[in-house]
Amino acid sequence: MKALTVLSLASLASAQVAPYGQCGGSGYTGSTVCETGWVFHRENGGGDRRSRSNPLAGSSSSTTLSATTTSTSTRSSTSSTKTTTSITSSSSSSAIVSSTDFPSVTGLNFTIDGETNYFAGTNAYWIGFLTDDDDVDLVMTHLNESDLRILRVWGFNDVNTVPSSGTVYYQLLTDGTATINTGSDGLERLDYVVSSAEKHNIKLIINFVNNWSDYGGMAAYVTAYGGTQTGWYTDDDIQAAYRNYISAVVSRYIDSPAILAWELANEPRCQGCDTSVIYDWVKSTSAYIKSLDSNHLLKRLDHANSTPTEGFGLDTDSDGSYPYTIGEGLNFTLNLGIETIDFATFHLYPDSWGTTDAWGDGWITAHGAACAAIGKPCILEEYGVTSNHCSVEAPWQSTALDTKGVTADMFWQYGDTLSTGETSDDGNTIYYGSSDFTCLVTDHVAAI
Repeated sequence: MKALTVLSLASLASAQVAPYGQCGGSGYTGSTVCETGWVFHRENGGGDRRSRSNPLAGSSSSTTLSATTTSTSTRSSTSSTKTTTSITSSSSSSAIVSSTDFPSVTGLNFTIDGETNYFAGTNAYWIGFLTDDDDVDLVMTHLNESDLRILRVWGFNDVNTVPSSGTVYYQLLTDGTATINTGSDGLERLDYVVSSAEKHNIKLIINFVNNWSDYGGMAAYVTAYGGTQTGWYTDDDIQAAYRNYISAVVSRYIDSPAILAWELANEPRCQGCDTSVIYDWVKSTSAYIKSLDSNHLLKRLDHANSTPTEGFGLDTDSDGSYPYTIGEGLNFTLNLGIETIDFATFHLYPDSWGTTDAWGDGWITAHGAACAAIGKPCILEEYGVTSNHCSVEAPWQSTALDTKGVTADMFWQYGDTLSTGETSDDGNTIYYGSSDFTCLVTDHVAAI
């Protein structure tokens, strides 16, 4: 939805700025008087950058999203219960003005809140597992203030047994049955992440399953349904449960402008498989997601689908090293060419891949060239080292910013101090307010 309240431009006085119109910034000479019910909002942290007229925080409008989801899938047959959920987000007078524009792909770039540009972002996989709303809002506030516009979060949390009371999980997979937890210790926690992102102008990439066993992942499906990890992509019963879960999540947030993209999985691999296995899975699943999320007005493009890969299997500028090969069953350019895939993602972890830090610059430019050749943007979606962050990662950021075809980068991972203490530190974590944060966020945003 373009706006929660429909206003006739013809009714605006000539001295007033139309909704979402420019009303400030370097070289601007027009009116700075906003239509009643709208307020002056400076984009990107102020300075001499563009400002726009946005809905007034504290106005009478609120956002309500409703979805009816199928919550149970079984191996032998599909039994279902209907659960109706709603998400309500009402702004207070002190809240940050929220956007109602849907992000879109514009050539080799993203357009977010009317701005077509290169964007900085990060990963906070854990935010949907927090149980304190204030902690979620704190993170979103800090991201907004820092101009980190894109946040990638886990849209999955699969278990094979019900955890202890108060522990968040999204789906129970057991004995050939998948049961989605839509309660207060389930998807309602992800609901709050989405609503907070809406209020703080953060755009989300949400994925649906993990290649790794952390938070369940494909292994949890195999435990419940049988088979093997490489067979996960072609097992009919597993894929039925997986799609049922996708439908449940997509339907909850189909009208949310906070969703930048759906991601099929985190770092999917199929070691030793023909590249056709993951290609066929990406093609059919992305088409399925598009069939769920396509009921938008012409001014609202579909939520994008991204290739959910680490960037493996690339011929462009290949040096023959392991990440460029197809040994993990991946062909980067083949998958990006799928019609229902809107952009690509790739990761960068030289320490884990047996390469050098300096090797990373060529990895970035090679993917940018591949994306530019196909005509779709790509994101350096994860990157990190466990020491010397600024001396290693800042040059990668500069390379990404200067590479045609790369439209955003998202360091792994964001850290903050919450009511329970510091968030997860895996050695790659960049904590808000630290000197590394200044280098990799503040200085990087200034360069953008």
